[in-house]
Amino acid sequence: MIRFPLPRRRQLRIVSLAAAGLLVASVATAPAGNAAVTPDAEAVATATTAQAATATPTLGVDEISSSPNLRQIANLPKQAPFDTLASLGTDMAFQGRYAFVGNYNGFVIYDIGQPSAPKIVSQVLCPGSQNDISIYGDLLFLSTDSSRTDDSCASAAQPASVKESWEGIKVFDISDKANPRYVKAVETACGSHTHTLVPAKDRRSVYLYVSSYSPRAEFPDCQPPHDSISIVKVPVKDPTAAAVVATPNLFPDGGYGGIPGQTSATSGCHDITAFPAKDLAAGACMGDGILMDISNREAPRVINRVRDTVNFAFWHSATFNNTGTKVVFTDELGGGGAATCNEVVGPNRGADAIYDITGRGDARTMVFRSYYKIPRVNADTENCVAHNGSLIPVLGRDIMVQAWYQGGISVWDFTDSTKPKEIGFWERGPLSDTQLVTGGAWSTYYYNGHIYSSDIQKGLDVLELNDWRTWTANLVRFRELNVQTQAGYLSW
Repeated sequence: MIRFPLPRRRQLRIVSLAAAGLLVASVATAPAGNAAVTPDAEAVATATTAQAATATPTLGVDEISSSPNLRQIANLPKQAPFDTLASLGTDMAFQGRYAFVGNYNGFVIYDIGQPSAPKIVSQVLCPGSQNDISIYGDLLFLSTDSSRTDDSCASAAQPASVKESWEGIKVFDISDKANPRYVKAVETACGSHTHTLVPAKDRRSVYLYVSSYSPRAEFPDCQPPHDSISIVKVPVKDPTAAAVVATPNLFPDGGYGGIPGQTSATSGCHDITAFPAKDLAAGACMGDGILMDISNREAPRVINRVRDTVNFAFWHSATFNNTGTKVVFTDELGGGGAATCNEVVGPNRGADAIYDITGRGDARTMVFRSYYKIPRVNADTENCVAHNGSLIPVLGRDIMVQAWYQGGISVWDFTDSTKPKEIGFWERGPLSDTQLVTGGAWSTYYYNGHIYSSDIQKGLDVLELNDWRTWTANLVRFRELNVQTQAGYLSW
């Protein structure tokens, strides 16, 4: 999610709802190097998208609607001190019987051993948006992307123009789930909006690929140009030795310049998804989508770069299919705070874009195939746009579940990358029928037989999917899951 107004500085001037309605289908001049502008006008005209949105009646406040194959089996509301409108629930990670959920004010550990009756094990108050989260063994990593007075959990907001301000990565020891212990902080340039965990090949260390953006000349620790990511190396047995070991420049010839009021300029990355087993990563970098070779964990190399100046406003996140032959990018039109799932915006903006990965080695390229967007019209009081999702580990098919904020949860099949289709959905009605209140599903992931969703305002939702097309997912079990560290599973 793009950061909301906070007592801090660098706010992304991303397209507003009004601007969303004015986006024009224009193709930019081809960028330098191996970047490709895709899709072109012809590709857009011929691409097959999901079903067109239909003007179904708007749901009432908190009213539930779903397909027959997807049902909610539990909801655990946010608890104090995370029960305010400003305490936004964010990303999730999993390990064994536990779910770890970030919040703008810290994080929560849930016991999900009985999915229909989740319990809160502990809550850690540690303000600093977005508190993007990942897990590795006894270590928990937390991203801070709001300028703070210091690196403690008792810090206060402070302008980034103050040199002594801090933002970056926090490391916790979670060997005792009931009593997490804060052990280390690592400051990173421009903070840490998100991070991606990439295990070292010898498993003795983990790397965190830190994504951040929007530099300004008056910010001592966030100077333009900011075309890089920060790579933090964490020795597993000595996490207090964690440190930045590299800041590779991903855009040596400069990122996309953007179109004011329409598409975002590239000044860093928003999120990266790694597929360590394939030495591959995909970066969603504001105005650019990139494919990287990460065989050298400390020196990732960009091997292909694409842009969509027709319909994408802000490249937000990425998901590979299980074979690493496709990648789905999301467009967070409106920054997650606008109502973009409506007839005015249409089916191709604020959507997913599906790319096939063709070729081998450094000759691999991403080729646009189609868009996918939920086939339902939402109210203008509902923030709705493509957001975080995960593959469902279905053998032989490409199926994922995805959060759409107040657009709810969508299960969709992109096995045919030119003809994606929804096969299940679940959603709540708006938080309000008179004003837009930020809420809905931030992250929705499949983990060991169930779907878990971090709702910004409603807490933890647990859902059960019963569909013949996904039954083989029940054969797959993960001991640990960080969705942006993509784990492969048996296929045929």
